[in-house]
Amino acid sequence: MKNKTRFLLILTISVVMILSCALVACGENPGGGNGGNEETPFVDYVSQLKLDMNSETNKMVVTVKTYVDGDTTHFNDPNNEISDTGTIKARYIAINTPESTGRIEEYGKKASRFTREKLESASSIMIESNDENWNADSTGSRYLLWIWYKTSEDAEWRNLNVEILQNGLALASNTGGNRYGEIANNALQQAREKKINMYSGIKDTEVYSGDAIAVTLKELRTNLNIYEREDENSYYNKKVSFDGVIVKDNGNRSIYVESLEVDELTGLHYGMTCFYGFDQNAWALEVLSVGNYVRIVGSVQYYETGNTYQIADMTYVVRNPDDPSSIKQLDNEKHEPAYQTIDVKKLNDGTTVPIEIETDDEVVVKNVKYGELVMDTSVKLEGLTVTKVYTTATGDSKGALTLTCRTKDGVTITVRTNVLRNGTTIVTADEFEGKTIDVEGVINYYNGKYQIGVFSYSSITFVK
Repeated sequence: MKNKTRFLLILTISVVMILSCALVACGENPGGGNGGNEETPFVDYVSQLKLDMNSETNKMVVTVKTYVDGDTTHFNDPNNEISDTGTIKARYIAINTPESTGRIEEYGKKASRFTREKLESASSIMIESNDENWNADSTGSRYLLWIWYKTSEDAEWRNLNVEILQNGLALASNTGGNRYGEIANNALQQAREKKINMYSGIKDTEVYSGDAIAVTLKELRTNLNIYEREDENSYYNKKVSFDGVIVKDNGNRSIYVESLEVDELTGLHYGMTCFYGFDQNAWALEVLSVGNYVRIVGSVQYYETGNTYQIADMTYVVRNPDDPSSIKQLDNEKHEPAYQTIDVKKLNDGTTVPIEIETDDEVVVKNVKYGELVMDTSVKLEGLTVTKVYTTATGDSKGALTLTCRTKDGVTITVRTNVLRNGTTIVTADEFEGKTIDVEGVINYYNGKYQIGVFSYSSITFVK
């Protein structure tokens, strides 16, 4: 009897195991669907989509003039076929990538970089309208376009709009009424199902994720105005986060931070003074070393004495440097200042410059003083003739020099130095009077005028 019972028990277990294996092999699971670890194959919808050169749509081979962000690019229109300005401002149809030019959104930088890399490496680029017309967007200044590119001259055209969706770097935007809407939606759904990039549920490590407002230095620089402190768009007294290169330490517990990359729309770098104060620990000071590419987190304050804005209240969390409230070094390289060339005349006479700030919903044009745009950035001026030197006689700045200089074009500019030392010797006024010099410094502001701040003797070169 015992043997029979044992036999039935073994038989029952064997049947259960066989059935279990069969269920797994058939891919069944409690939740239904395909189950298991099997995934549907990845479909390259971009390769499936073909450009019909005989369709009724408008088409034009173009070259890039300016990269803006993931879903906006400016192309050259040399014959003014579309725009009388010679520039086609393309807003990509069917997609909406995260922001990366003003306030920073997750995966915005990656989307912008993806678009740029595809177009920079393209052998040819073509724009296509959605129908027989070149249609403007709601702003009236940009055209809604499909963007195609070739990886080589004998390759087929690839649709960049769909490729951005396929790579999980955009939301769909009004795909239903568009020419390639169905395949665009398929590409988007696949990105969601396969959890690619912004649909992965993984935080974008390139973007600040704390309680400060993540911005670009351009956004910050062009929204600082002493007459608009209560404006809701002003960053006055708000906590912000931005990335940049530390280009100078002024010797008075402040550093200058400027954007690593040049702004494609203006050709400028943007900068900001950051006051680190008297109580930073050694680890913080290491992060805030000249040449480092850093993430600054701090509050925007108005510095009454200098009549300018600065960032203050910066901290370094020693036990957790990745804390979102902490300043952070972003790479291990040493970066050089941009030392951009400036227009001294515009700096002096208060000239305003139209700055175009693009978002998905609008294009804002602001008239900003040229000096305000280049404030706190590194510059290099060559061939300055020193016409007068003033030496500070009292106070903490005793021995500092103010050089009144004339440019090659006859425009006057002031160069303000710290106390300069050549080795252990303090440099005095007679070394500069009547000389011609090249200077590397930072634009700052004093007594109602912009000037060049120079912080070391090695930043001045005498021209023979």
